[in-house]
Amino acid sequence: MRDSTSPNADKPWQPGILDAPPPVARYVLFHPVNAGVDAGAIREALGRLSPLVDGSDVVVGIGPSLVRKLGAQVPGLHEYPDFSRADVKVPVTPGTLWCWLRGSDLGDLLHVTRKVQKALEPAFAVEHVLDAFLHKLGESGHGHDLTGFEDGTENPTGEEAEQAAFVHGAGEGLDGSSFVAVQQWIHDLDAFERLGDAERDAHFGRRLADNEEIEDAPQTAHVKRTAQESFEPEAFLLRRSMPWMLSMQAGLMFIAFGKSHQAFEQQMRRMAGHDDGIVDAMFSISRPLTGAYFWCPPMKDGRLDLRRLGL
Repeated sequence: MRDSTSPNADKPWQPGILDAPPPVARYVLFHPVNAGVDAGAIREALGRLSPLVDGSDVVVGIGPSLVRKLGAQVPGLHEYPDFSRADVKVPVTPGTLWCWLRGSDLGDLLHVTRKVQKALEPAFAVEHVLDAFLHKLGESGHGHDLTGFEDGTENPTGEEAEQAAFVHGAGEGLDGSSFVAVQQWIHDLDAFERLGDAERDAHFGRRLADNEEIEDAPQTAHVKRTAQESFEPEAFLLRRSMPWMLSMQAGLMFIAFGKSHQAFEQQMRRMAGHDDGIVDAMFSISRPLTGAYFWCPPMKDGRLDLRRLGL
């Protein structure tokens, strides 16, 4: 399934991380069927999974608990911290094995999900599935949040994206890997629609009409809270978020890749008001339901490089 025409096809990372978001996607969480599943069975399951993972149509993340279960270590990988503060709730929902399935047709992704599921049986079972999609407005071609605002405007590109998203200089089995933060946010669209146009712009710190940043936006504006160059050290990461909907509920599946968890933690702490007591305005129109960290292994010879896990 790996797209040999992708500019990232021959690089040591899972190319889907750098490739543009797909028209549709599925996020699938797996967990061991029970606490008694031993490391040998897990390694066998991951060995069956590896040939199915091209890193493009299927991007895989390994949770900290699974790394520990295998008696392995990935420097810098740890469980998702508790960022909650006062009335700001940021749930911690640790995950074991995460798959981001990317494509152009949800029917095709169902069949890919089944192949992955069967490869991981009997050691793993499906815990949760969420479908997402690319929301385009106008002719810009860019993905938008369901609020209408463009998502990922400040994403680094080219070599800067590679430097921000992937591990470099750490050695074989680590170089080309990535640390990903996964949060499912649910929007209160009624609350958002009650805001006037100027209030909406102030919440994000950008004008919906032209996506231009508002210089005198309030300190609560999302752009002000998460300006990557405003941190010390700078907190650059690569966002690959996509909207989701389930019946009448909807929101954003926030996905952020980094060379470590540091940049995400800097931004999340400031959003929740840990730095200066100022809470990101996003929390008044949206809230996270989940929060987990995963390590996305590098690629070698067209397959997942799992040597850090003893495979």
